[in-house]
Amino acid sequence: MSEPPRPPGNGMPDEPTSPYNPPPAGGYPPPPPPPPYGSPPPYGNQPPPYGSQSPPYGGQQPPYGGQPQYGGYPGNNAAGEDRTWLLVAHFGGAAGALISGGTLGWIAPLIAMLSRGPQSPHVRAEAVKALNFQLVIAIVAVVCWLLSFLIITILVGVAATILGIVFGVIAGAKAANGEGYNYPLNVTIVK
Repeated sequence: MSEPPRPPGNGMPDEPTSPYNPPPAGGYPPPPPPPPYGSPPPYGNQPPPYGSQSPPYGGQQPPYGGQPQYGGYPGNNAAGEDRTWLLVAHFGGAAGALISGGTLGWIAPLIAMLSRGPQSPHVRAEAVKALNFQLVIAIVAVVCWLLSFLIITILVGVAATILGIVFGVIAGAKAANGEGYNYPLNVTIVK
């Protein structure tokens, strides 16, 4: 059996043509495939040709999620220092809120904003976010603490009033029967 003749291919003798591999137009070979993701630019140290886009972030690929890294270039000591101040702003705010019952969580973000914020816009932005959040939490906590003390004060006042009424009625009933009565919890103020 003989093989039927093949139609002209894309210049490769053993690759047949298909809808995914059409024959080249005009007899030119097909263009090379694009370089793999993350490979160096094909232009070397030369600028890219007119009309092409230069890679973002100074030639570096954006990190996962597409957001740029802050804090300078790789190997720059400022990046590590920024990370430290970011941790101070966020974890310090959480620790301050935990220790103080929610009222002093704003101190660590304020320190981070004032200390590193002028040198690093990213630290300032994150510290301001943490500071605003911790200030809201502190205001809510102070209001709740004051209301709880007010509620406790009101409850103690109501309890004292009820005790005064109950023991006054008991003492009056004893006096109506001709008996004397010693009040409980009595402190001698007047002799």
